[in-house]
Amino acid sequence: MNNRGLAKRIIPCLDVRNGETVKGTNFVNLRHAGDPVELAKAYSDAGADELVFLDITASFEGRKTFTDMVSRVAAEINIPFTVGGGIAELSDVDRLLHAGADKISVNSAAIRNPGLIDEIARHYGAQVCVCAIDARLDSDGWHCYVEGGRKRVERGLFDWAKEVSDRGAGEILFTSMDHDGVQKGFANEALARLSDEVSIPVIASGGAGTMEHFRDAFTVGKADAALAASVFHFGEIKIPDLKKYLWEQGINVRYNP
Repeated sequence: MNNRGLAKRIIPCLDVRNGETVKGTNFVNLRHAGDPVELAKAYSDAGADELVFLDITASFEGRKTFTDMVSRVAAEINIPFTVGGGIAELSDVDRLLHAGADKISVNSAAIRNPGLIDEIARHYGAQVCVCAIDARLDSDGWHCYVEGGRKRVERGLFDWAKEVSDRGAGEILFTSMDHDGVQKGFANEALARLSDEVSIPVIASGGAGTMEHFRDAFTVGKADAALAASVFHFGEIKIPDLKKYLWEQGINVRYNP
């Protein structure tokens, strides 16, 4: 159902805690990965298509620090910039857009109050609203989790994705918690089903370890974009090399050979 003619996007993700970029495995065991502003500029310069910034401990104090950091990043980059973490009402969206974000990512707050998606889409346009979904394949199927993956909710991944799309979100950022940080590939079966069942772009997250994993997310998983953190932060994969590889594999990416 998606428009497959559009270029596939490569999106580095910066998880920020107390002003530092961190990265974990399966949502735990966080380690320091660098200065967010420096990393953002480096990724923008290296040809990333977009950036995602997540404040993973969005307490009130952290929020003020984070808003300042969003402004500093926005001043350094020239690619679309999605910001998430602790967004519960329109005033939060307003604050971050004013600071320089292009899109807003909502997750736990949208599950608690699905009408938030409608409000954001109505006020700012669908293109501003990215709905992040953290899900895990449990014994009874794919289920959504909130609060940084700590708490399961009684929403199935596919039902919730359909509702998110119907309510006016512009994109879905789907993270497979089982795949997060372990670098064994994306959850391609679930991705392909999501791409078939919803009419908005799906961003794959969780599992990038090799260039082949990105290729498979686009071909097998039918994803519109692929997001990664560790492999970029720790220099395991360079974005220009990845784009060259994908281009050579016949995948439509923004790349000038």
